[in-house]
Amino acid sequence: MPRVTTGIGGMVERRNTSMPGKPLEPHELDKIATATLAHYEQHAEEFRAGTRDHDVSQNIASLLRHIEGDSPFTILDFGCGPGRDLKTLSGLGHTAIGLEGAAGVAAMARADTGCEVWQQDFLKLDLPRECFDGANAALFHVPSQELPRVLRQLHAALKPGGVLFSSNPHGENEEGWNRGRYGAYHSLEAWRCYMSDAGFTELEYYYRPVGLPRERQPWLASVWRRPKKDRIAVDIA
Repeated sequence: MPRVTTGIGGMVERRNTSMPGKPLEPHELDKIATATLAHYEQHAEEFRAGTRDHDVSQNIASLLRHIEGDSPFTILDFGCGPGRDLKTLSGLGHTAIGLEGAAGVAAMARADTGCEVWQQDFLKLDLPRECFDGANAALFHVPSQELPRVLRQLHAALKPGGVLFSSNPHGENEEGWNRGRYGAYHSLEAWRCYMSDAGFTELEYYYRPVGLPRERQPWLASVWRRPKKDRIAVDIA
């Protein structure tokens, strides 16, 4: 099925994807991580130039207005790329910490923002518990079979009552390779199931860019809270 997604610099392109026919083996997951990170290493400058001036003020505002307590906040920018949102959050007075898998892109974010940036593979995370008031997370490169575990790890990294914002290209629950990168494209209904199963409570969602017909809104943005008293015992292993 043809699907809308984003290319380098956030450009929209069409490609075909499908759900994996069987569970991905460890060596396949390693290939997904290695190849996708290598793609961003090779196109780091192009990616920075193509995304630097995107207006994501709606996304930042959606995250911040749901965080309870007194500002400034400690915020994890998960998949921070070259640091566009890190710079914005830091400029607003918050303690923004980036997490990026590609070493060269992480170094670029540190140099451009002066913020702390952790280099970590999304599939091999080492996050502190109950550290962040909020998280700004790009998650569409996480294979769907690994997404529940990654979401539980983000849930555990948030303080009770903390807020997770995520904006990802949406689809009809397809995933696969697109020009050197692996992506998973969830429907709103499937995304809600993943988030709820990980222990989050929905706050709001919207499609982007605003003001366009749905077929020209490739991004699904959603905001979620870790309850102050968790509904379920969440195993992050």
